[in-house]
Amino acid sequence: MKLEQIYTGCLAHAAYYLESDGEVAIFDPLREVQPYMDRAIEDNATIKYMFETHFHADFVSGHLDLKNKTGADIVFGPTAKPGYEAIIAEDNQVFAIGKSKVKVLHTPGHTMESSTFLVIDEEGREHGIITGDTLFIGDVGRPDLAQHVISDLTEDKLAGHLFDSLRNKIMPLGDDLIVYPNHGAGSACGKNMSKETTDTLGNQKKTNYALRPDMTKEEFKKELLNGLLAPPGYFPQNVLLNIKGYESLDVVMKKAERPLSPAAFEAAANETGALVIDVRSQQDFAKGHIPRSIFIGIDGNFAQWVGAMIVDTKQAILIVADQGREEETITRLSRVGFDNTLGFLEGGFEAWRKAGKEYDSVGTVSTAKFKEALAQDTHYPVFDVRKETEYKSEHIEIANNTPLDFLNKHLAEFPIEKSFYLHCAGGYRSMIAASILKSRGIHNIIDVEGGFAAIKEAGIKTTDYVCPSTLL
Repeated sequence: MKLEQIYTGCLAHAAYYLESDGEVAIFDPLREVQPYMDRAIEDNATIKYMFETHFHADFVSGHLDLKNKTGADIVFGPTAKPGYEAIIAEDNQVFAIGKSKVKVLHTPGHTMESSTFLVIDEEGREHGIITGDTLFIGDVGRPDLAQHVISDLTEDKLAGHLFDSLRNKIMPLGDDLIVYPNHGAGSACGKNMSKETTDTLGNQKKTNYALRPDMTKEEFKKELLNGLLAPPGYFPQNVLLNIKGYESLDVVMKKAERPLSPAAFEAAANETGALVIDVRSQQDFAKGHIPRSIFIGIDGNFAQWVGAMIVDTKQAILIVADQGREEETITRLSRVGFDNTLGFLEGGFEAWRKAGKEYDSVGTVSTAKFKEALAQDTHYPVFDVRKETEYKSEHIEIANNTPLDFLNKHLAEFPIEKSFYLHCAGGYRSMIAASILKSRGIHNIIDVEGGFAAIKEAGIKTTDYVCPSTLL
């Protein structure tokens, strides 16, 4: 038996490939399915099942394309009601994959159909659990997502279900089982999951707050629900795509892989109201970009920030990318349900510039110059767009915290006439913020190069958060 984790860092997502005696099962596949099919061919094996731990919110699963291309069956846990043909398994139902087995454990809580898959090896030994969003390393799945699709499924109800699932289905299992979750650190599907992507169940029983044996249900609910931030706006839309079905990625790619000259690109933007997304490096974007375009660099957490900053997955999109990275960009947009890409700028930004088209830039400052400015009696306001937890951990004393995730709620705080400084941890998020502010008509931005990491290295004075209670 071979069980492999296929981890995609930009989404903090883990799919799993199980092969035994010429048969394969794929768990929670990404949208682009050819790599799974190629792997099965290399193993001289046939894909038999696609197991879905639940209806995902943070990405569009590839199960439908896999079914259409391979004829394999899709398997969901109890209570799932997909809008397409699938096997709805019973609790404790067992599926054979070659000489190995997969047992379905219904573990509602993150969502009602959420299920954990117990993998049993060819000798009949329980090997591990593919937990989806029921159990992460160091955390458990947030129980507030389903209510954005079905209002009656309140976070309190789901948290109660999750408590029961963990205690009745997961914790009685053997300590030596390997935990294979659907996500790692960086995913918005949990609060504070580990950077590690696997662990033993025994170690999780010792270290994961949610698995404390002496915890009451009310204590569990309180700890689980405390500090949950609002989920990204695209989550409910992805859930519905995964429930109802979606257009094949092949169709999406064919429509989107359309090179446009600068004149055609400009006309398309004007005629369709498409959003122009520039996926180059933040340094290149700062030097020059198409006016009102939004920067979300392909080399960062691209898909997550697209989902967080663009409200509607049906939004028409035009792409500015480095040559050769257009297909990658379209694919990564589709992973989170943004299937309405209309084309890309042929020749990239350089073609736009050579065509004599108007372009814009973002003002930047080195940390040395920034340090000098802060030392003066008069200086510009500073805006820190990192998460609140990062800001509270350590920040420049005079900085205002305006987290990028919720930038639209802070627009009134940015001065229109006076220049101001903007920074994040390393420069990626602050450039996203700068591009959004400029698209809203706020242009007096000075981005601090290198972000907070460079600020600390330059020896600029910082402070940590002081809890009000300590001041009494």
